[in-house]
Amino acid sequence: QVQLVESGGGLAQAGGSLRLSCSASGVIVSINTMGWYRQVPGKQRELVAVVSSGGSTTYGDSVKGRFTISRDNAKTTGYLQMDNLKPEDTGVYYCNADIKTSGFSLLRSYWGQGTQVTVSS
Repeated sequence: QVQLVESGGGLAQAGGSLRLSCSASGVIVSINTMGWYRQVPGKQRELVAVVSSGGSTTYGDSVKGRFTISRDNAKTTGYLQMDNLKPEDTGVYYCNADIKTSGFSLLRSYWGQGTQVTVSS
């Protein structure tokens, strides 16, 4: 059974920084894309950033230039460095990864349980 566990959320002041980590565990053959999404009450979950297995990155418009996504393939861990935080960055951040669990399986999308990020003004 594959699990994604996020850590690093918490409270920060506007202009501050936080670093989120997402650790994948279980029987994992390969991980394709890893990404971060966030959700606030009453709104749909939105893309924050994704990184491919080759290192290509895509960012949501609201975080470009402030957030940096990265991954350590050897450790099956993804990171989201969040700088110059704004109150509108507040939300629950979810890790997502497309994972292959055997040589015969297809890629399947997995989600973490989410970690709260709160930015005060």
